[in-house]
This record gives sequence, C-alpha cells and structure tokens, in this order.
Amino acid sequence: MVQTIRIEAEAREQAGKGAARATRRGGLVPAVIYGAKQEATLIALDPRDVMKELHKGGWQSHLYEVAVKGGGTERTLMRDIQFHPVTDRPIHVDFQRLAAGQRIRVRVPVAFLNEDTCPGLKAGGVLNLVRREVEVLADPDAVPEAFQIDLAEAGIGDSLRWSAVQDSFGTQAVLDRDFVVATIAAPTVVEEVIAPVAAPATETAPKGKAAKGGAAAAPAAAKAPAKKK
Repeated sequence: MVQTIRIEAEAREQAGKGAARATRRGGLVPAVIYGAKQEATLIALDPRDVMKELHKGGWQSHLYEVAVKGGGTERTLMRDIQFHPVTDRPIHVDFQRLAAGQRIRVRVPVAFLNEDTCPGLKAGGVLNLVRREVEVLADPDAVPEAFQIDLAEAGIGDSLRWSAVQDSFGTQAVLDRDFVVATIAAPTVVEEVIAPVAAPATETAPKGKAAKGGAAAAPAAAKAPAKKK
C-alpha cells in the first residue's frame, strides 16, 4: 500500500511574494496546505526534506503527514513543486488536505513482471511503454505503490491493457476504457546496403608507344622547302 511519510514544517504568518522571498532568504521553502473546505495553512519546509522526497520518486502517490510546529498534523498529498528556473532548487510546494472518506486522484507507476522470461522479449521484441503511470481515483489508505502486469505469456505484437493489471486495489481508472499500457514491439531491422564495386579502369598506353607494345611511332617527316627557280 501507499507510504505515509511524516514531514516537519514551520508555520508562516504572511502570504504574498514578499513574504515568500523572505522565507527563502531564511533558508526554507514556502509551502501551502489547501482543500477540504478549510482555510489554507501557510507553512515553511526544510529544503533537504523536499529534495529527499524528490530523489525517492513516487512522491505524487505518497501520503504526507505534515506536522506543523506549535500546531496540529495535516494529512495531505504533495500536489505540486515549483523550481527556480536557473538553479532547479524547489521554491514552493503545494499540499492538498485530505477529508475523511474522500477519494483522491493520483498517478500510480506500472511495474512489469517476468521480463527475463517474456517470449516476445526473448525473441528480440522491445517493451514499448505507452504509460509509465496510470491516473486513478482511490481511497487514500488503499493506493498501491505500483500496478503490476505479468509478461510471462506476452509475445511480439501483443498489447498490454488496463485489464491486464493483476490487482487494481479497488481503484478506478480516470480513463473510461480499456486503454493500452504497453506493447511488445517487433525488433527494428536495419538493412545493410552494400555499395557496388567499381570496375577497374582501362589502362591508357603512354605517349609515344604503340597501343600493342610496338615501337614508338616515327614522327612525320618534315616537308622540304620548295626550291627557288
């Protein structure tokens, strides 16, 4: 099931760009918790905690218990992270507050089983991922870490669809059809082009020699000048 991760935060009193810049100058990342028909809660995070979640991956499908110093704990999803255009450091984080009984919309990664024994891949086929993640509606306490598709019997040309997922954990796909998740594509054949071999050039007889190896042709006799009468 989905992980629940605790993350520490400090309360912020003021909103706006100026207050956010002041938070960043203090070495923290401004953030906000919104949703569940409640007022937004302004907080600040340690940038190391944010980067830690980014490096782990899958942060969009994790549950976060945001513990605000001097306040309570909010159950949330991390919805968006904004980055500095030059340094790529996080500059703002959005959390969505979860209400009791509320289904959430999340992206869950897809994992493939038995790739080593897949007939199509062993025959030279290529696993073409159409969707690395599937967006679903789910109970917050029943979001899987990943959906699994078995490739044990997949051959070249086969399409692996949403219906091939072994267990959807009670989730509902946002797309209302049996969409393609991956295919086993045929291997790409590269034709080898062989350039034609050029015929050897005909040898040209050197100047002053007969074409068939005879003696050099005698130069034409000079015309004698006419005698004066």
